[in-house]
Order: sequence, then structure tokens, then C-alpha cells
Amino acid sequence: MLQVKLIVTGDDFGYCPRRNQGIVDCFLAGAVSNVSLLVNGSAAADAAELARRYNIPIGLHANLSEGSPVCEVLKTNSSLLNQDGFFHGKMGFRTALSKGLLNMSEVKQELKAQVELFHELTGHLPPHMDGHQHVHVLPEVRHIFAEVLEEYGIKYTRVPIEPGLHKCDWIPPSLMEFYLGVEEDSYNTVDVFTSHGIRWPDIYIGLTTMGKNMSVSNIRSAIDSAITDFMSKAPSPPDPTPQSRTVTIELMVHPGYPSVPPVGGCGEGPDDFSQSWERLHELQTLINPELQSHYKTRNIQLCSFKDL
Repeated sequence: MLQVKLIVTGDDFGYCPRRNQGIVDCFLAGAVSNVSLLVNGSAAADAAELARRYNIPIGLHANLSEGSPVCEVLKTNSSLLNQDGFFHGKMGFRTALSKGLLNMSEVKQELKAQVELFHELTGHLPPHMDGHQHVHVLPEVRHIFAEVLEEYGIKYTRVPIEPGLHKCDWIPPSLMEFYLGVEEDSYNTVDVFTSHGIRWPDIYIGLTTMGKNMSVSNIRSAIDSAITDFMSKAPSPPDPTPQSRTVTIELMVHPGYPSVPPVGGCGEGPDDFSQSWERLHELQTLINPELQSHYKTRNIQLCSFKDL
């Protein structure tokens, strides 16, 4: 009998009150089982309070690319900031990194400051920590990230290698190029994270099911084909007696009620992604009873990282 443990992680918790409310509504509907907190988000304290109130499993969504740093000494005159005094942005961060313009000791300082602020807000260390816009798997950053996790005893992360990504012809070429870059960076990160004793679920899903590409059938087929793919590669148990096998999956999602400017963001106001109708589309898809009944039919149990 195959048992599937599915962590449905709502990213960007703390971004704004409307995103927070949407993620909480998904959790209360049994559609999200875990959240990832942006501690530099404008509604981070509110998010931490909601997690406490509703007992929502919460980890850290480390952010080096959007908004302002939380480390006081890095808020002025830091290699992590652009000329406007904010982080370089999703692509800007990658460009600055490739040009050798980022000081890795400042990256470490900021990551540690975010772990400390998470602890201050929630009263505990994060059981898992991943990267906003996948910065944690980038060259150089991946080593610093792994050191910080090991230092704080944070056992779990996310490695965004998605089975079936290459077959998704509905993803526009420019976005696919970004996703393939994330995938390559992730493959190059596996050994680094492993050497630091860091773990992650067997399967990652989330790039191919994001925003307007999310549907009940898309999530269903992504999960089913990923499990089939994983089981075909998994070594067979030595004894032929039937036994229970467990496979773990993380589904990354970004539901919410869309941000309304000027409220929200991480210091610069909300971005287009958070203001998009696609956030509400994700929320409505995830709470669809058809998806919930598919989980039951397939013996898929929703859980969080502390249940692994």
C-alpha cells in the first residue's frame, strides 16, 4: 500500500493582510497544510499571530530579492541593495550575483537576521526554510544558506526540481527559461544541502501548476505522474512481502485575495504578482471539493514538515 504525505505550502505569508486572510481561509478549508513566512513582509506580525491563533505549521520564506532587509546594519550601504535602497529584485539579484557584486558575508548576516526575527515573531525556530523566488539554490548563496540551516538546526528545505516540467508546453518560453535555470541550480545544490544534513520531500511540484496554470486536473495529473515517475526509479524493497511505502511531496502554492495598493509588499508596496487575479484563482482551485476528494481516493494525507 502506497501512502502519500502531501505538504501544501502557502508561500508569501505576511505579504499583506489580504494574502494572509486567503492563506488562512485555505488552511481552515483543509486545502493548505503549511505556510512559509516572509519576515520582511508588511503584515508579518499579523501572519505570525494568525498562525498562533489557528495552529498553522509555519516556516521561513527567506527573502533576499524583494523589498528591504531586516538586518539593521544592511539597510544602508550594502551590496544587497540597489540604488533605491531596496533588494535588487528577482532577476536583478541574479545579475548582481553573476557579476560578483554581492558580498556573501552580508547574505549570511541577512539570512541569520531573518531566522532571528522569525523566532521573535513566532516564539520558535522555523522547522523548514526555503527561498523567496528560489534564491536559496543559486550559486554561492546555496553554500551560505546550508551553513545557516545547519547552524540553527533547521532540518528541512525545498529543492525545486519538478518532474514533468519539460513536458509542459503551456508555459511561455521566457518563463520556461527561468524555470529551467531554477532546475539547473537545484540539481547543483543537491550535494551541498546533503553534505550539511539538510532534507527535503521526495517530490516537488509548483512551477507547472502556478497561477492561471493551476486547475484541479493539473494538480491531480502532476501528483499522479510524479508518483509514478518516483516509484519507477525507487529501489525495490529486498523482501517480496507487501509493505507500506511512503512518498513525500511538497506542493508550492500562492493563494490569497489579491493585494490592493498601497497596502502590502516587503517595503516597496505590492508587486504585480500579488495584485494578480491569479492569487484568487489559486485559492478557489485549492478549496475545490473535487481536489479534496481526490486526495482521499488516492490515500493522500495532508501534513507539514514536522510530520515527516
